[in-house]
Amino acid sequence: MALTSILRKSASSLAPLAGRLVRCQRNYHRALFTAITHTNVSHTLSSLVPNLHYSSASKRPSSDQTLLRVIESEIQCLQETDDHDRVEKFPSDFPFEIEDNPGLQTLTLKRTYQGEEIEVEVHMPDLVTGENGDDHDGDDGSEKDSQSCLPLVVSVSKKGAPSLEFSCISYPDQIEIESLAVKHPESSEDEIAYKGPNFLDLDEDLQKAFNRYLKMRGIKPSTINFLHEYMINKNSKEELIWMKKLKKFIEA
Repeated sequence: MALTSILRKSASSLAPLAGRLVRCQRNYHRALFTAITHTNVSHTLSSLVPNLHYSSASKRPSSDQTLLRVIESEIQCLQETDDHDRVEKFPSDFPFEIEDNPGLQTLTLKRTYQGEEIEVEVHMPDLVTGENGDDHDGDDGSEKDSQSCLPLVVSVSKKGAPSLEFSCISYPDQIEIESLAVKHPESSEDEIAYKGPNFLDLDEDLQKAFNRYLKMRGIKPSTINFLHEYMINKNSKEELIWMKKLKKFIEA
């Protein structure tokens, strides 16, 4: 009887402990499951987020991809030509200093001649290919139409005096004056100066005299021929730079 009572007391005292052990074990398994699940989810999310970000960043319209391929092909063609990195040899009698800034389609020549300041603004050439030149046989006075030409603006100024501005078109070994304006330093840029009569309508002797006037100031055949080659080279360089800027923009 006493033994039975002792066993009952032992069982009753062990029951709460067993219950606590079971609950602890359940809580442990629950915590372990939660930790494992949280770790897996975190790992899954961390592996997914970069992929999703990369996918959205790398996604590009097919039309843009096609455009990029065409631009890259053009860049390769330009890089394979001889013009974009060719260095022109200056004539021994070239009297000007050159200001050539990348990204601009003009360059500036400057010199001083007997107290005069000479400045020449040279524009990109109007190139004529062989195919275009085949349309002219030279018998109808259109020989110049089959030649590349180079627009020039020549300014001759003296201190405290008006300046002369010649608008010219140059061909290989030849320069033609199209107009001549007298500009006053105090004139506003908004004011349009009278450019005189059509230069070809002037007396022939006067035309020849002004051509000699420019020649004495360095606008002569050797200078013109050098500028033609130089500007063709510059045109190739600027086109290559322009293409690379386009590519950079499309890739951004």
